[in-house]
Amino acid sequence: MLAASGFVTIALFLVAVLSRRVSVLIALTALPILVALVTGFGGQLGTLIGDGLVKVAPVAIMITFAVLYFSLMVDVGLFDPAVARVLRWAKGDPLKITVGTAVLTLLVALDGDGASTFLITVSALLPIYKRLGMRRLVLAGVVCLGAGVMNMVPWGGPTARAMAALDLSASDVFVPALPAMGAGIVWVLVASFLIGRSERARLGVIELSEVVSETEPRVGWDRFRFWFNVVLTLALVGVLLAQLFPLEVVFVAAFVVAVIVNRPSWEQQQELFARHGNNVVLVTTMIFAAGVFTGILGGAGMIEAMARWLVGVIPDGAGGALPVVVAVTSMPLSLVFTPDAYYFGVLPVLAETSAAFGGSAAEVGTAAILGQMTTGFPLSPLTASTFILVGMSGVDLGAHQRFIFKWAFGTTIVMTVVALLTGAISV
Repeated sequence: MLAASGFVTIALFLVAVLSRRVSVLIALTALPILVALVTGFGGQLGTLIGDGLVKVAPVAIMITFAVLYFSLMVDVGLFDPAVARVLRWAKGDPLKITVGTAVLTLLVALDGDGASTFLITVSALLPIYKRLGMRRLVLAGVVCLGAGVMNMVPWGGPTARAMAALDLSASDVFVPALPAMGAGIVWVLVASFLIGRSERARLGVIELSEVVSETEPRVGWDRFRFWFNVVLTLALVGVLLAQLFPLEVVFVAAFVVAVIVNRPSWEQQQELFARHGNNVVLVTTMIFAAGVFTGILGGAGMIEAMARWLVGVIPDGAGGALPVVVAVTSMPLSLVFTPDAYYFGVLPVLAETSAAFGGSAAEVGTAAILGQMTTGFPLSPLTASTFILVGMSGVDLGAHQRFIFKWAFGTTIVMTVVALLTGAISV
């Protein structure tokens, strides 16, 4: 009964989300509440929902202040000198422009927000591509690869969803994947070099100094604040990697310091919140809605019952390979499922099933982000930010997918192999 109720809930959730007749927020909250009422858990709804919300609260807090922090850093021009320097180095060489595109994307995508990454990188680089006659598919594709890998950061969409859905921390899901993420970054640079080499062979090298001058850092940038922000951001990343404090505590403290230095007046702070508050609300409400969904399904025993049913149908020898299967299949599945549908509807069942075979739910979560981020974020037609990328670049979505899919899948394979070698996932 519980297993059937769980599968029905997930099926209804997937149908509702994929048909786009119901928002993800409503599907995550209304459907499990309805199923709980039908199956006799109505009297426990307060406890189930409360427990779910408490579990995801640290993730929601961390994402709130991470988005605000990196949005502020983008606003004050922390990455502007890097943009100008890379473009000055690249000049009119299509190969250097392509590699520079990857480097800039990797830097800007630190904020974990695909929309802002696409807006900044495409706006800065599209004039260069036009002047050189480089294919816009190259711009969209390389930005897609870089943003995809960087979207693995704990405040990015996939990892945040995985942590919320499985009630795990960044140290459980993200930190073990750091070597694999590093390999993914190297792969992106190698891929951009190979793609750029073909563009150089097609076009040659053109002098482009006048276009580079248009991307100089902002006039009047305060040198002290700039270096303060550099040191603060490096210290933030160092503390995160060393796991000295919980992520939510680190980002709260870093944002408070950053906003006092960069936006000291009340009016400036209000403007910052007004500009970026919409993104924060959209993300955090989704995380709390996920807490309702997983709180009811997990607290009522549905996820455990579904996992027991799957254990009964999966051959004993195949249970240990589940993390690898998840890593490889999550990449193509991201073109079928929305990130919310996959992480909140499918991943908890896979994690519980792995645990039943003696595996680790954290490994399954890590495996999921190795594949989902490479296509679900910058390639899937079910992800809104994908249309920002192709729209600003002026390319067709189908052509974009055909051009970059093999490189994106290569990212997943490279990271999966490294994850296996480093023990982030096991067989």
